[in-house]
Amino acid sequence: MTWQQRINTALEARRAAGTLRTRSEVEQGAGRFLTHDRQRYRNFSSNDYLGLSQHPDIIRAWQQGAEQYGVGSGGSGHVSGYTSAHRALEEQLADWLGYPRALLFISGFAANQALIAALMEKEDRIVADRLSHASLLEAASLSPAQLRRFAHNDPEQLAALLDKPCSGQQLVVTEGIFSMDGDSAPLRRLADATHSRQGWLMVDDAHGIGMTGPQGRGSCASQGVSPDLLVVTFGKAVGVSGAAILCSDAVADYLLQFARHLIYSTSMPPAQAVALLAAFNVIRSDEGEARRQRLASHIRQFRQGAGALAAELADSHSAIQPLIVGENDRALDLARRLRSQGIWVTAIRPPTVPAGSARLRLTLTAAHEAADITALLEALYAAGQ
Repeated sequence: MTWQQRINTALEARRAAGTLRTRSEVEQGAGRFLTHDRQRYRNFSSNDYLGLSQHPDIIRAWQQGAEQYGVGSGGSGHVSGYTSAHRALEEQLADWLGYPRALLFISGFAANQALIAALMEKEDRIVADRLSHASLLEAASLSPAQLRRFAHNDPEQLAALLDKPCSGQQLVVTEGIFSMDGDSAPLRRLADATHSRQGWLMVDDAHGIGMTGPQGRGSCASQGVSPDLLVVTFGKAVGVSGAAILCSDAVADYLLQFARHLIYSTSMPPAQAVALLAAFNVIRSDEGEARRQRLASHIRQFRQGAGALAAELADSHSAIQPLIVGENDRALDLARRLRSQGIWVTAIRPPTVPAGSARLRLTLTAAHEAADITALLEALYAAGQ
């Protein structure tokens, strides 16, 4: 088989299965509305949960940061790309989230990959929630360590797997709020099972930071848990992009020596770090709390109105409200019907989610109005009929 034949075969298999991914060009992808091909849609696909991507104070902070530092960092943090703006953001994050250190990364994917790749050795074991994000499971699969997966949010099965003989160290991996289902991990029970067996707990809280807990500190703070390794990302509720690993001094020093994704990547622009400082100031303020309360009201309105829909609504009380329809073609058709009514949603299909669980991943935000939620519900009922 030639290179071209291999590529064509893989693409045709995706087309035949109804799982071929495509991109749609939009004029603006975050916020209450988006525009595609000169038509405006109510936007229910954005991860900008608190509506901060359009916040004037954060935009102004980025502009001021660019005026001070320029538009790029100029190198990796180990060379010339670590500025006072990066240091200030790391120190604020560590203090706010209650860790000795924070290290910045260009993305959540990079942070997860770097952490697992740097820590794990051949005799070690990773025990991951079966529905963990692709960045976590891929990193675990590529690492020299043994990978075992426990049933979703099942502390008992986790404990049973941890009890099996292992000559090295054990790392438990989970998410705070799961990206495709919107449900929360039982972090206290997972932490107890892990620490009682001398393992370390790693939590990716991409969808919890800014959203839950006191001052928006996230899922771990909400449940009173301090995982050994905490990953927070900035492209969801924080409204910007990038990520950070929260950890001990020793782990931070270790990662600075051995985390290749950190050592060999250009660091985020300093102006971005300045904008992130402004974003976290909003998240921690009374305005941030008001935005969280506004979003909570939208979530209640949606769930109360969606009870009679002819599809399975996931057990989620987060901004992520998946409507599970099962078959790929049905999910694609429902998304098309909604777009014809001015509602922008995305059909999520395997391999992103398990086979037979294709869904509409609906995301609600603080930027929406109550009328938008009503319009979404009306469109869903009409499309279902």
